[in-house]
Amino acid sequence: MKILFIGDIFASSGRSIVAEHLPSLVSEHQVDLVIANAENSAGGFGITPLVAEELLALGIDVLTGGNHSFDKREIFDYLDRQPRLLRPHNYPSLPGTGLFTGVTKGGIPYSVLNLQGRAQMTSIDCPFRAADALLAGMDPAVRIRFVDFHAELTSEKVAMGWYLDGRATAMVGTHTHVPTADSRILPKGLAYQTDAGMTGPYDSVIGVDKDIILRRFLTGLPARMEAARGGVELHGVVVTADPDTGRATAIQRVLAIR
Repeated sequence: MKILFIGDIFASSGRSIVAEHLPSLVSEHQVDLVIANAENSAGGFGITPLVAEELLALGIDVLTGGNHSFDKREIFDYLDRQPRLLRPHNYPSLPGTGLFTGVTKGGIPYSVLNLQGRAQMTSIDCPFRAADALLAGMDPAVRIRFVDFHAELTSEKVAMGWYLDGRATAMVGTHTHVPTADSRILPKGLAYQTDAGMTGPYDSVIGVDKDIILRRFLTGLPARMEAARGGVELHGVVVTADPDTGRATAIQRVLAIR
């Protein structure tokens, strides 16, 4: 089977390029399952119920989150109503979950797991132990297991990849908004990439208007963040996997430019 994972969708420009290119990417790569990180999809910070429904209507099967998942107050109640919108599972005692299990149109069962790192980020529950608990409780018949690990440090992401090798189909990192060139298959069959990159405006500083960020660096003064609009690109990966074993056989970076 083929899994398309789209890196952090940033603001309206990110959503619009997904709408523009998703049908052709699904057709070209014969995709069975579409997953996207959407924690920055509403104005660059957080996600709203309306935006989530917009993205799901485009044909995305599961939306994952991260440290901005809870930025919009209206999302709290929605998380328990929409199982296809995930948030990092290792946040304690908050609405929603970091696990979704479904079946593709072709009848292949799958699970999507969402975890968040702790190094240089919010001090939450251990993502490694959370991964153990999620995997231990899963139906062994569900062989396809995709993990979005939302983390700052490359070392923490690499460590999680090795930790999950042989227990998951793929682990792709998110959060830094910079695509990495280290896509590979680990020895026990895990497809890995440290960061999928951002789907949004690259004429920016990781999505934000570059003049605002430059002023912050030069003056040290706070400023209201605003999403940039230029240089819009879609970044992600396509993972090919054996649905009988759950092992990945290939991982390919994908790019679409407006």
